[in-house]
Amino acid sequence: MIPAIIVAGLGAGLSLIVAIGAQNAFVLRQGLQERYVAWVVAICALSDIALISAGTAGLEQVSKAITWAVPAMTWLGFCFLIAYGVLSLFRALKGESLDKEEATTPRGLGEAILTCLALTWLNPHVYLDTVLLLGSLAISHRPHQWWFTLGAMVASCLWFIALGYGARWLRPLFSSQKAWRILDLIIAIIMFAIAISLVI
Repeated sequence: MIPAIIVAGLGAGLSLIVAIGAQNAFVLRQGLQERYVAWVVAICALSDIALISAGTAGLEQVSKAITWAVPAMTWLGFCFLIAYGVLSLFRALKGESLDKEEATTPRGLGEAILTCLALTWLNPHVYLDTVLLLGSLAISHRPHQWWFTLGAMVASCLWFIALGYGARWLRPLFSSQKAWRILDLIIAIIMFAIAISLVI
């Protein structure tokens, strides 16, 4: 029975995490450029582990009790996503290529960490998926809710590792400015769409 519950958690976690969003787009971009991939993957995976654990422990009840928290996080996330979308749009208009010099030149570990943390913790959709949805699904498997949670955690870790380190296989495709422009344009559209969906 327990293996089946773990598999259920794994499937539920993947179904929510694999969807394209701000966090996944950032991990993909870092993986393509091979910049601080280990840090980015670790931050995303550990953050998901913390959030999924919080959901199973009952943090979703706390969020319901604090009525001002959801609107505040929604508008904060909206502003951040719009800003990130604008930056992606500027990159699409400017154009760039993934040549050897660019791939080996660091742009700052601190900046990568802060961006990753912001895309993870300032995105209300992350709380909806990990804390509320996965938390409620885990609780429905009582008294084995933590086995379900373990499966969801494994799903998160596997996904971010695959996305971050698997992106390098796409490097030949992104050796041209056109490919980067298309990617940045898609990212910008996704950011704007998510931001609009928050306020709607």
